[in-house]
Amino acid sequence: VQLQASGGGLVQAGGSLRLSCTASGSIFSINEMGWYRQAPGKQRELVAQIRSSGNDIYADSVKDRFAISGDNARKMVYLQMSSLKPEDTGVYYCSAYARLLPSSSLDRIWGQGTQVTVSS
Repeated sequence: VQLQASGGGLVQAGGSLRLSCTASGSIFSINEMGWYRQAPGKQRELVAQIRSSGNDIYADSVKDRFAISGDNARKMVYLQMSSLKPEDTGVYYCSAYARLLPSSSLDRIWGQGTQVTVSS
């Protein structure tokens, strides 16, 4: 099972980027897909999450600037980032909370991360 993320890069403050993530491999079901980020010297934090229940979650710091979309059934998630700020800089990780088999427990799966750098 793999989560392949793409779309990171270098952008000036105020600019936009779109991150994409696709899950591949044998996955029975996905409860959540989302994005976390880790800035240098800081802990990994939740950025945005899309749930099968329909409730999307955003970190307060990105509300009204970032938009998550996707389809858990199709194993894809996107993050449209606008009005980027230097403090948005970090490695962005795609993550899924999923069952690999009908009888298995829910497990957190991580992608490899994609670097987002916002210059001032």
